[in-house]
Amino acid sequence: MKPLYLFSSFLIVFALLSCGQNGKTDPKIGDRQSVSSVMDGVVTRLFENLPKEQLDSLDEAFILQYLTEEEKEVLSTRYWEFSVDQPVRVSIMRDQKQATLPFWLEASGFVKMDLSLRNEISAYEVWQKDFPKGVVSLGINGFDKHRPVYFVSVAPQTTDQQTPEQQTSGQKLTLTPIFPEKQHIDTLRPGAFTYHDWDGLKLDEVPESMVGELLLTTIRGRAREAHLIRAFRTTAYPSSDLPDQLVLTYDGDPASSIVAQWRSSQVGQRGEVVYWPENSGDTLRITAEKRVLEDRLLYNDRYMNRFTARLENLLPGTRYSYYVENSDGLRSANSSFTTAADPGDAGGFEFIWFGDTHNDAGWGETIHFADQHFPKTAFYLHSGDLVNTGLHRDDWDLFFHYSGTAFGHAPLMAVPGNHDSQDGLGAWMFQQLLAYPANGPAGYPPGLTYSFRYENALFLMMDAASIPVPDQQEWLRTQLASSDAVWKFLVVHFPPYNEVEPYPEIVESWSPLLEEYGVDMVMSGHFHYYMRTQPLKAGRVDPLGVTYLMSVGTSASREAKTRQSFVTRRVEQGNLFQRFQINGNELHYTAYDKTGNELDKMTIRK
Repeated sequence: MKPLYLFSSFLIVFALLSCGQNGKTDPKIGDRQSVSSVMDGVVTRLFENLPKEQLDSLDEAFILQYLTEEEKEVLSTRYWEFSVDQPVRVSIMRDQKQATLPFWLEASGFVKMDLSLRNEISAYEVWQKDFPKGVVSLGINGFDKHRPVYFVSVAPQTTDQQTPEQQTSGQKLTLTPIFPEKQHIDTLRPGAFTYHDWDGLKLDEVPESMVGELLLTTIRGRAREAHLIRAFRTTAYPSSDLPDQLVLTYDGDPASSIVAQWRSSQVGQRGEVVYWPENSGDTLRITAEKRVLEDRLLYNDRYMNRFTARLENLLPGTRYSYYVENSDGLRSANSSFTTAADPGDAGGFEFIWFGDTHNDAGWGETIHFADQHFPKTAFYLHSGDLVNTGLHRDDWDLFFHYSGTAFGHAPLMAVPGNHDSQDGLGAWMFQQLLAYPANGPAGYPPGLTYSFRYENALFLMMDAASIPVPDQQEWLRTQLASSDAVWKFLVVHFPPYNEVEPYPEIVESWSPLLEEYGVDMVMSGHFHYYMRTQPLKAGRVDPLGVTYLMSVGTSASREAKTRQSFVTRRVEQGNLFQRFQINGNELHYTAYDKTGNELDKMTIRK
């Protein structure tokens, strides 16, 4: 699936996190209870009163009996609110495949009409109700996680229901959002989209009587807000009092700084890093920033502490040892890292890149092989889809379990893929777990698109899963125009050139800049096979062009649909990794499988 989003509504998506899960909760709307606060309380009560086996068998009837009348009222009225300046007819378009009708819909006076709308995936039935001037309050999509959530249209009531003033003035309907505070309001018609995290999915059929009504689009992630049926999960690797999941990243100059991140249970209220240059007795200590990270539906580890410490004023080209500990004196094993050399003193470095890993045990074998056989690896790159479901912390627990100690001594630098940034809710957990530079495009959340310089190489890490591609064009131009790096790399999840699905937006917005400023390689994933193109310029083979790479860390494989003449190497089996060795003006590149067999290689000299 292509990255699809509504440019002007990106901030709406993040505003909706305030009513979601995973620790980003908004306890109240003004001075009133919200859906989020009610669901937090309901889940807490369920955890206290029911065993896991009973949680797994919850159904609609039990939930409705379990809720208080006050909780039902909130869930019936505070999921979606707006005000109108005249009497209106509100239409709710509900996916016909959703098994259970939202409990509040008929009870609140909505009536099913003999009308339907369609797109290429879903057919929607229409429920309507008349509202007077004032506030319109609507309820949850349901207790299931039905992703084609309902959307809304609003129209003035018929002429005989309007006031004389409205009839004579032809007053235009004005709708003011209340919650969510930001809304995308469009016009209902064939060709309109309904989910602003998927603006390529457009309506094919709209009843003629409804064309021209105000359309309120939504995001599929709102299905998660009241999710209780088959909702609860467990992690095979819960947090404990002992610090673990140690991972390093860069969010500053790799020659003089590094970031250490780890987790523990909530027992340890303070975390520290103890570090020292090897062959030196000078021990330094720094206190970490602590955040409580919540996954509301994670039955056996709902809350954990996440610690982040920034080590600064480090010496270039120096090996440091370190460990982390909590306030109870529990500590990790010793690990180590080496800072980058100053660009002027660079003696060369190497790094390893992974494509999609998707919680695959085979990738665990792959990274362990790479970690053991290439100990000089300075850092790891990842082009997205680190996990299967980026909103589930148990998926991240599995990812860190498979990676073992590798990221504790060689930093992980990644961009989110569409699995890490799901359902229009953004890459929220990715951001909480991995600290990256806040030097991306203005107006967007930090640490998703960013750049970093390592010795004589520039790395452009670009998020095309949740940040609009055109909105990053000027940022990309500025980064390239201001860089004197010998080597330039771009990492993005979706492959601009491939043999499965075109990405014309990336090609049109970014590729001319990559060609103009001499970017050497673009590293992507998404489609589960390995591919290397010949150098391309303006879509044609050109020795002065850009080489496009695509790789896959998971075992899953996918064949190319249309074989392209510009592809010089293809491997359709997974569990791969790629090693880059840079020495001044020379680059050696090798692709391996998880047992170290060489699958592809090339050398570039400048």
